[in-house]
Amino acid sequence: MLHFSVLLRSALCVPLFAIFHTSFAQTKINRKALVERHTVVNTGFDSLGAVSVGNGAFAFTVDVTGLQSFPDAYANGMPLGTQSEWGWHSFTDTSNYRFEESLRDYDLNGRKISYGVQIKEPARKKNAGDWFRQNPHRLQLGSLGFELVKKDGTIGTINDIKDIRQTLNMWTGEVKSHFVFDGEAVDVSTFSHQKEDAISVDVKSKLILEGRLFVKLQLPYPTGGFLDAGNYTGQKNKHKSFIQSDAGNTAVIAHQLDTTSYFISCSWNNTGSVEQKEPHVFLLRPIAPNAFKFTCRFSQNNEKMNGEQYAQTKANNATTWQSFWTKGAAVDFAGSTDPRAKELERRVILSQWLTAIQCRGKYPPQETGLTYNSWFGKPHLEMHWWHAIHFALWNRTDALEKQMQWYDDVAEEARKIAARQGFKGARWQKMTDPAGKEAPSSVGAFILWQQPHYIYFAELVYRKRHDAATINKYKQLVFETAEFMASFAHYDKATNRYILGKGLIPAQERFKAEETFNPTYELAYWDWALNVAQQWRVRSGLPRNKQWDDVLKQLSQLPVQGDKYLATESATDSYTNPEFKTDHPSVLGAFGMLPGSKMLDTTLMQNTFNWVWNNWSWNDTWGWDFPMTAMTATRLGQPEKAIDALLMPIKTNTYLTNGHNYQDDRLRLYLPGNGGLLAAIAIMCAGYEGSKAVNPGIPKNGKWKVKWEGLEKMF
Repeated sequence: MLHFSVLLRSALCVPLFAIFHTSFAQTKINRKALVERHTVVNTGFDSLGAVSVGNGAFAFTVDVTGLQSFPDAYANGMPLGTQSEWGWHSFTDTSNYRFEESLRDYDLNGRKISYGVQIKEPARKKNAGDWFRQNPHRLQLGSLGFELVKKDGTIGTINDIKDIRQTLNMWTGEVKSHFVFDGEAVDVSTFSHQKEDAISVDVKSKLILEGRLFVKLQLPYPTGGFLDAGNYTGQKNKHKSFIQSDAGNTAVIAHQLDTTSYFISCSWNNTGSVEQKEPHVFLLRPIAPNAFKFTCRFSQNNEKMNGEQYAQTKANNATTWQSFWTKGAAVDFAGSTDPRAKELERRVILSQWLTAIQCRGKYPPQETGLTYNSWFGKPHLEMHWWHAIHFALWNRTDALEKQMQWYDDVAEEARKIAARQGFKGARWQKMTDPAGKEAPSSVGAFILWQQPHYIYFAELVYRKRHDAATINKYKQLVFETAEFMASFAHYDKATNRYILGKGLIPAQERFKAEETFNPTYELAYWDWALNVAQQWRVRSGLPRNKQWDDVLKQLSQLPVQGDKYLATESATDSYTNPEFKTDHPSVLGAFGMLPGSKMLDTTLMQNTFNWVWNNWSWNDTWGWDFPMTAMTATRLGQPEKAIDALLMPIKTNTYLTNGHNYQDDRLRLYLPGNGGLLAAIAIMCAGYEGSKAVNPGIPKNGKWKVKWEGLEKMF
């Protein structure tokens, strides 16, 4: 069984930002006590309960032994992944597929526009589309676990692990694991190095002296499937692995798959040896009394380590994580009498941990982070808003800026997409890879709401910096992003207005691309982002762009039916068709994710919110829908509904004991939900630009006591 311990310890009080609260004295938040009272504790095997350590660009997920000893037992729960942002692979293309084979022309607004989609026939085009969706894919770099041998010589299983007590301390970055195997206790301390893609481990057990505990490295082969839990051991002849070097207390193991190669460098204290047990399986045999320390580093370079690094790794974790928790923002619900407050605080702390260890690399993360592959391991740029804006709102803007550099690196690909389709500027990809290539998708190719995100990100950074350097750094892509947006808006002479579509699928993915135009959320986002882009031109000493102003002046109004906003102007049956009450209620994003504007009538939005709240098929939603709803409730002055939304008892709003936002049997974790929760908490506590209320998203019924430090207002 899994549960959470409450560790109320004395801690340093860190003087940082001004404190905002409802009924607390002005005392600083005890950051250490806040974090450690949500230390994760596992006392039994649960396939969904695995915990992870990492450094933002590398993550390592462990079972109850503190390593990855039983990957098959967790494969359909929380997979035991070892993934890095550099670890990508493509199968050998023996058919010489071309991306152009996935293109299909659509007659839209009087001209042909090509989109990369999943063509069903002929077979050649179908296979080409499948190839570019599947390749490249993210790699599971290896399973690093214990091989435990019983006294009778048989290998132990998960059922042989008894008396489990495992803790994840997010203040120190350490996973401590205690268990009993075959009558002997085993104690394990596990850290992820904070500057390298490495794991350092300290093991104590009599099993070492008895020669019944080994460290096992198993190198899997990628399945190439939509999901990949990283435990596939077939196709042994399609890849190579071998001991590259073995000298003293160090060894280097090489792994080659097609054109991808990487290395696992190991070092240890005392005496030990490395041997290859079978193809792609290696054993590190410790020869020591009752204790053993080792480090394994995964890298693209064949470079052995100089000495065992457990002490160094432990030290850099202590420094890194205390800095993370003390320099970022903090929210403390201690003293609240609403029984949901403790659970909300738990979700907030664990969401910070999970997004920190899996979503702070230089690339936009995939929705399942660095734990296991979904959508072949590829990131979806429309989700980048949910993955990243909370970093800026929680005083960690540097994490957002690191990923903004990627947009510069792949901008040429975005320009090619826009040019191929006859538009100006840069059209940002939806489903992509580190090189910014498109992945064919009959849905994703038409999704549009990722387009303004770059402007939103840039404006967040400018609000933090307020300097010319920020303007100069980001203005080019702000302008190219806006160029596409203005170019995509189609001028309709008959109605004397600019229309978004046809030829798009909105964030609520229930509408056909060839029929859909003017979705409410996307229209509001177009209006907001083009206005901000004009501000960037003025800040840069440039005149306003006339075409952008023309589009803004004559952009279609948000579509209304009766006293409510429609999901999209083309779907007048939004309120009668049951299918349109499912998926994301993204109409609320027009006044939740975004601030209001002259386009938006808050009375109409209030009516829309009420209808969605009472009529939506909440069981058919996604993890970020609940934070989005909470944001809208906050802007509408309904804090009770904001809290209710964040804690709505729906399966896709489940937060497991390790903090992961569970969706279903396919997506056992969903990091956009964690990021969305943090963004919602920011607006609920700090508010939004122009708001004057204290904690506008927190109920004023006397049951909530809130202290917070360092949060930024939303736009």
